[in-house]
Amino acid sequence: MLASHNLTDITYKEILFEKRPCKDLQGNPVEGLFNAWIILNNPQQYNSYTTNAVKEVILAMREASNDRSVTAVVFTAVGDKAFCTGGNTKEYAEYYAANPQEYKQYMRLFNDMVSSILMNDKPVVCRVNGMRIGGGQEIGMACDFSVAQDFARFGQAGPKHGSAPDGGSTDFLPLYVGIENAMYSCTVCDPWSAYEALRWGLVTEVIPALKVNGTFIPNPLVYTDQWVDSKGQIVYGKMKAGEELVKGKELMKSGEMDLSLLDEAVERLCTKLMLLMPNCLSKTLNSLRKHKLEHWDKNKENNRDWLALNMMTEAKAGFRAFNEGPRDNREVDFIKLRQMLAEGHEWNDELIEAISPQFKK
Repeated sequence: MLASHNLTDITYKEILFEKRPCKDLQGNPVEGLFNAWIILNNPQQYNSYTTNAVKEVILAMREASNDRSVTAVVFTAVGDKAFCTGGNTKEYAEYYAANPQEYKQYMRLFNDMVSSILMNDKPVVCRVNGMRIGGGQEIGMACDFSVAQDFARFGQAGPKHGSAPDGGSTDFLPLYVGIENAMYSCTVCDPWSAYEALRWGLVTEVIPALKVNGTFIPNPLVYTDQWVDSKGQIVYGKMKAGEELVKGKELMKSGEMDLSLLDEAVERLCTKLMLLMPNCLSKTLNSLRKHKLEHWDKNKENNRDWLALNMMTEAKAGFRAFNEGPRDNREVDFIKLRQMLAEGHEWNDELIEAISPQFKK
């Protein structure tokens, strides 16, 4: 009888944990070997993670890492709209806002979730089934590989909503895309299309997900051919505009989303990873992960301290605006905020009411 090295036995309630048979090169199930699928299961809120979901991801990563029959881990989510949009903003706004000591303990869990990915004994593949934004981008970049459907969007949201992308993006993103692109993404928060993410080296492969009249076609809302415009600007992966965008939306309406090709691509990658020496693969992964861990381990605790204290000021305002504001306006009045701070106004409820959309008449 083999010893168990899991921390505890658990029944998963907020995520799904499945062991799916590995497949050989002919696509046949392999006896006794599995890929562990760890699946975020909150599609109503774009697969944002609650505190309890974070705990379950940590334990699921640990279980998959310890399971001798598992050859690879697939980290993904339910549906085709979002892999993950980060922390649950309702929970942030209603519990953690103005509660820094509680948020600091939450960030301990979040840090442990990222570390559980980076220290997994198995390769971790992020199956990007939809948007990968904010904290979702951060846990996605902690994975070893990313395979995305081509309607996925990638980016940050922190400075727009009262935080900083210090849960991994400021550590990992420059390693993927270079300091200039990382600077722009982490500050301005404009999302990248899946094809832009592929061009920057953020993902391993991009797979069509729209089926029209029984045939898969590339995302018609973005430029998917590798070309430049008359000014020499690269437009590959950028969002279409004007009449082209209208035509793309009409074409999208005529089709249906189908992630079967994405699943096949993920399975192909997992098969390739199975056909390697397990110890040599693990050592190679750990050697390459050092580049992420060098930054992550150096910064995660200081970042946790700052993120907790920030819950008293900008995060308190930003998360509550997102959670309580009208659907067409979930951001604070940035100009009013800057004007009031320039006048020396202290951070208090009066300031928050003056800048928040939910208090506007």
